[in-house]
Amino acid sequence: MDRLWTPWRYQYITKSLPDSQGCVFCVKAAESLDVENFIVFRGRACFVLLNIYPYNNGHIMIAPFAHVATLEDAPEEAVTEMMSLARHASGVLQRTYRPDGINLGMNLGMSAGAGVAGHIHMHVLPRWAGDTSFMTTIGETRVVPEELRTTWQKLRDAW
Repeated sequence: MDRLWTPWRYQYITKSLPDSQGCVFCVKAAESLDVENFIVFRGRACFVLLNIYPYNNGHIMIAPFAHVATLEDAPEEAVTEMMSLARHASGVLQRTYRPDGINLGMNLGMSAGAGVAGHIHMHVLPRWAGDTSFMTTIGETRVVPEELRTTWQKLRDAW
């Protein structure tokens, strides 16, 4: 498959921040637009938000408020809260989406696959036994059936 028509994604592409506007996590954390930025929860040292380019429905990220590129540079409170939020997020995803499993991880550095290498963040996403279908394996395309606004509302309510 060479093309998949997805006009609803245009709003995400045009809203991406150029490097000159700063770190996407820092910008979102500083704004008071939690609904528009899909921020599910704000803690003392970290916040939880939806990935706007999700691998699956319910794909969330946990980021510290501090702009740090490595775990070693992260404040102890942020590292501790990040794991506590990951544990809570796993339970919320289990209750909300009933997945077969949960992926939990971090890509630290550009060569490790970090999309935002300058600001650490943890991914927490639900997985199902059948979520690698023809579209993913042959078509190299992910199909995410739920709108982000719906996902945000479900997770915000369950949080």
